[in-house]
Amino acid sequence: MTLPDDGPDTGSGAGPDDGPDHGAEARTDPGARRLALVMHAAFFLLLSASFARFLIRHPGEPRTPWIVALSVLLALLYVLSPAFARPAPQLLWPAAVVAAWVVLVVLAPSFAWCSVPLLYTGLRTLPARAAVLLVAFLTGLVVVAQLRLAHGFDPTLVLAPPAVAAVATAVFLHMQRQTERQRALIGDLVRTRRELAATERREGALAERQRLSMEIHDTLAQGLSSQRMLLQAADRTWDADPQAARRHTRTAAEIAARGLAEARRFVDDLAAPQFDGGARLEDALRALAASETAEGTGTPVLFHLDGTPVALPDGVRAALLRIAQGALANVREHAGAATAALTLSYLGDQVVLDVADDGRGFAPGSPPVPAGGRGHGLPAMRARVRQVGGTLTIESAPGEGTVVSACVPLEPQ
Repeated sequence: MTLPDDGPDTGSGAGPDDGPDHGAEARTDPGARRLALVMHAAFFLLLSASFARFLIRHPGEPRTPWIVALSVLLALLYVLSPAFARPAPQLLWPAAVVAAWVVLVVLAPSFAWCSVPLLYTGLRTLPARAAVLLVAFLTGLVVVAQLRLAHGFDPTLVLAPPAVAAVATAVFLHMQRQTERQRALIGDLVRTRRELAATERREGALAERQRLSMEIHDTLAQGLSSQRMLLQAADRTWDADPQAARRHTRTAAEIAARGLAEARRFVDDLAAPQFDGGARLEDALRALAASETAEGTGTPVLFHLDGTPVALPDGVRAALLRIAQGALANVREHAGAATAALTLSYLGDQVVLDVADDGRGFAPGSPPVPAGGRGHGLPAMRARVRQVGGTLTIESAPGEGTVVSACVPLEPQ
């Protein structure tokens, strides 16, 4: 509301603890705290100006002690607003403040200037319908007080305050509704994000469980089945053909050793110890190549690094390392290669991992492994590279080896 003699308009805000709903907001929002400071300062400046005007214009009047006492009471009520801003006595503090102010305006019309912060305080503290009634009451009292100060009828004093108060109230209530809608929307977005994250975690766990089940079925389970059949055959031929029984037993022991190595590899994939302490991908791949060569599988693995290494996200490092492990497992089990090579290339906006071998290869469009053999390696690699936004390409031809290439784009540095 705007008065002929008062200061700030109704665009100002109330104090931070005017009500139970807005106090927490003001305490956590820096903008609300600054607005509260402005409104506190405006209230006490207007109260001081009104008090000084009364003392200057009406020195020594009998009502002066009442004006002093009511001014002090009004100031104390305003200062004590945080103590009264609780859910139970929500209407007590505004009612006490307005009552003290009304008595002051009746005794000294110049105190009508204090209505600006009180009006905004009512809008923030009270429900919308009660706030509108309070605004109408305050505006009417301000018009009467200003007409008393003017000692005559002035259309501006009658029409301007209601018009300004109506505009300010409409704008405030509209902004309050917008804020409530935004708060509800943010709450819905937060809940949706949590639900989506939970769904993604469940889907990730199910995908990893499915991958492990396929890996176990195609390696450990098949190995255990082979061991069982070999041991049964050895038991049947132990008396009739001891040499054949020993061969079956040795073969079963070799299969058990391979199964144990595969189980350890599963544990390594899950724990990912290669990245403990922030190790780089190139170091992990170099160690993987050395480990594959040291195992004596007959397929030495070389490692090459091209470009300048950059820091990679954990997900990209883990995905490329596991792709390298899966590709080398295929080379060891199916390719019949004499040598293999790991090449890690940093190309500025992307990182590329190539796993090449000089094995038997396969024709494009045909299964890379025999029917009934291990067939989940390549789909698992494709799934891993898709999870980090990359692509997987395979180049092969019969008798010319195979190259598996995983390309992952990088964020600009």
